[in-house]
Amino acid sequence: MLHRFEEMDDEFAKLLRRINPPRVVIDNDACEDATIIQVDSVNKHGILLQVVQILTDLDLVIKKAYISSDGGWFMDVFNVIDRKGNKIRDQEIISYIQERLESNDDFVEPSLKELVGLVPSEEHTCIELTGRDRPGLLSEVCAVLTDLECNVVNAEIWTHNERAAAVILVTDHTTGFAIEDPKRIAAIKELLCNVLKGNSDLNSARMTLPPPGTTHRQRRLHQIMFADRDYEKSDKLVGGKVHAKTTRPHVIVTDCAEKDYTVITMRSKDRPKLLFDIICTLTDMQYVVFHGVVHTGRMEAYQEYYIRHMDGVPISSEAERDRVMQCLEAAIERRGTEGLELELCAEDRVGLLSDITRIFRENGLCVKRAEISTRGGKARDTFYVTDVTGSPVDPKTVDSICEQIGGGVLHVKWDIKSSPKPQQGSTISFLLGSFFRSRTFSG
Repeated sequence: MLHRFEEMDDEFAKLLRRINPPRVVIDNDACEDATIIQVDSVNKHGILLQVVQILTDLDLVIKKAYISSDGGWFMDVFNVIDRKGNKIRDQEIISYIQERLESNDDFVEPSLKELVGLVPSEEHTCIELTGRDRPGLLSEVCAVLTDLECNVVNAEIWTHNERAAAVILVTDHTTGFAIEDPKRIAAIKELLCNVLKGNSDLNSARMTLPPPGTTHRQRRLHQIMFADRDYEKSDKLVGGKVHAKTTRPHVIVTDCAEKDYTVITMRSKDRPKLLFDIICTLTDMQYVVFHGVVHTGRMEAYQEYYIRHMDGVPISSEAERDRVMQCLEAAIERRGTEGLELELCAEDRVGLLSDITRIFRENGLCVKRAEISTRGGKARDTFYVTDVTGSPVDPKTVDSICEQIGGGVLHVKWDIKSSPKPQQGSTISFLLGSFFRSRTFSG
C-alpha cells in the first residue's frame, strides 16, 4: 500500500511539473562581473543536482549561488562565468542552458545496486572498476585491455584514501564498435578482476554487471567510491611515514536553532566542479537542501546548507553528523587530488594509453587522477601524478619521461605542485543566519 501511495505522489509531481514547467531567466546586465541564471520550478528531489550538473558540464564556473526550496517550489540563483573569467555571451550556449533547464524530461535516478562491470551498447562498452589503489594499477589495467584488443576511447580515474575507481569506455579495435561477444566480455572481467585483486587484497574488487543507463559519469564515480567506503579514514604509511593532505577541507555539521534543519558549513580550497561534488553527495545520501549559499573568493570556497532527510527530519545523532562530515570531506578530496598535471596530445592508436602509463610506472610515477578522451583521431589525456611516496615529482624524472614519449606530445604544468595558501581574513561567517532570523518560512 505504501508503494502505491509513493507511485501516486510521483505521478502527481510529474503532473505539476507539466503544468508548471521550470522558468529560467538569464541576465547579463544585473551583475558587473558575472551572468546571473535564475531557475524557478516545482520542487523535486534531485532537481538541484540536475541544474548544477547542466551548468558544470558546460564548463561554467559558479562563483555564487543562492538556494531556497521550502514547500513545493524552489528558486535557485547562480552567478556564473566561463573558465576565462568572462560572462556568458555566446547565444548558442545561453539557448542551450535555457532549453535544458526548462525541459520537462524526468530526472534519471541511477542505481546503486551494482558497482563494477561491463555494459555493452552499440557504440562502446562501459567498464566500471573499483579496488585498492597501488602504484602501477592503471598501467596494469591498460595493458590487459590492450592485450584483449580493446581501445580506450574515454575514461576517468579517481583515487582517494587508498581506493581507486574508474569508468572506462572501450571499443573493439578491429570493428570500432562495442564488444558484444559474451565469452570475450567474461574474459575481460576475469582478467581485470585478477588485476584489481592483486596479490593479497582478494576482497577489494567488485565485479558485477550494472544495468544500462544514462548515469552521469562523474556522479557514478562518486557513487562507486562512496559505496566502497573511501570516506573512512585511513593513514597511508609509506616507508614508515604518514603522508597526509596539506589542504584538508573544513566541514561542520550543527543544528539550526530557528528551524528544524541541520546546518552544514564548509570551507575548502576553491576548484572547478566543487559545488557539483557536494550537491551530488548530499543528493545520493538522500538529503534535501532547503536553503543554501555558495561564495567563492580568490582562494577559498565557502558553502552553507540547511538540510533535512527526505522524510523532513533533521540529523539527530552524533554518529550521523560524523558520517556526513566524513562523506563531504571525501567528496571534496576525490577530485582535488594534488599532483603534477601532465597533458598528453597525440595521434590516437591502439595501445597508446598502455604505453604512456607503462612509462609513468617505470619512472616511479603514481597516477592519482586521470581524464582520458579521444576525438577526431586525437588522444587528449590529462594525468595528475606524484612519486610513489605521494611527494612532488622530481623535474629530472619529468624530463626523462618527455624524452621517452617524444617532444611536443606531453605538456607539463609545473605550477600545480605548489598549493596556494588560503588568504588570511577571507573567512565568511554564517551568511544565512540573519536571513533566517529576519524571515519566517513555511516548512
